[in-house]
Amino acid sequence: MKIGFIGLGQMGSGIAANLIKAGHEVTVYNRTAAKAEPLVKEGAKLAKSVAEACKGDAVFTMLANDEAVTQVTHGDGGILASLAKGAMHISSSTISVALSEQLTADHAAAGQVYVAAPVFGRPAAAAAGQLFVVAGGAPDAVKTAMPLLDAIGQKTFVISETPKAANLVKLSGNFLIAAVIESLGEAMALVSKGGVDKHQYLDILTSTLFSAPVYKTYGDLIASEKFEPAGFAAPLGAKDIRLALAAAEELRVTLPLASLLRDRFITLLAHGGDKLDWSAIGGLAAKDAAA
Repeated sequence: MKIGFIGLGQMGSGIAANLIKAGHEVTVYNRTAAKAEPLVKEGAKLAKSVAEACKGDAVFTMLANDEAVTQVTHGDGGILASLAKGAMHISSSTISVALSEQLTADHAAAGQVYVAAPVFGRPAAAAAGQLFVVAGGAPDAVKTAMPLLDAIGQKTFVISETPKAANLVKLSGNFLIAAVIESLGEAMALVSKGGVDKHQYLDILTSTLFSAPVYKTYGDLIASEKFEPAGFAAPLGAKDIRLALAAAEELRVTLPLASLLRDRFITLLAHGGDKLDWSAIGGLAAKDAAA
């Protein structure tokens, strides 16, 4: 298929590379054109504008937030104005439920197709094609998109004909990851101040009660205090918790832990944590306890 790809950060670059490896004709666009150079060397074509990236069968977006997706989609020469009728916009960005709903309606009005396909996994998983994809959209659209989603992930979960449901699942998942990070940080601060080695403690946890990858990955980052370079920057984590709370308010669901996590991210950012990995909230308890 002829694919456009917009947004070549750590996640987007890995995803686009796997689409190229799968044999698709990929045209890439990024505001900072230099980020496209490695992909061009792998066979991608370089677009000089969003419109140039929208000339194929589908266009992916992997962008930081609602504002970036809105600008690329609704702006002059954006996706809505440039994508052919019947062509598809696949959004893998972590965006609000409200924006996903708007994109669904706007693309339908333009005679285009919209599929929400946010992903779980850090940059290493994106590069290895080992992401988990959560897809939402009309059955025919998701079926058409499936070869592309298979190229970027190890498994795709199709959960709804309504795209925004996929975004809700993604936000709820990130809320749970942040809750794990916070609870790990608090527990490690407790045992560390009591004289227990944090790495030994993590080995006990992940060998017995908590063997899931999320505990191993983030537990090691917290125990090692390895928060740079950021695989997922703290401001993005703060954004996702904010969006989860907004979705919860709309659905009239209380998320007390999410409110706590929002405050933890605000504390981290207030102390200059903008360039740290979001797992750095797991280091706040140790600082508070001087552990």
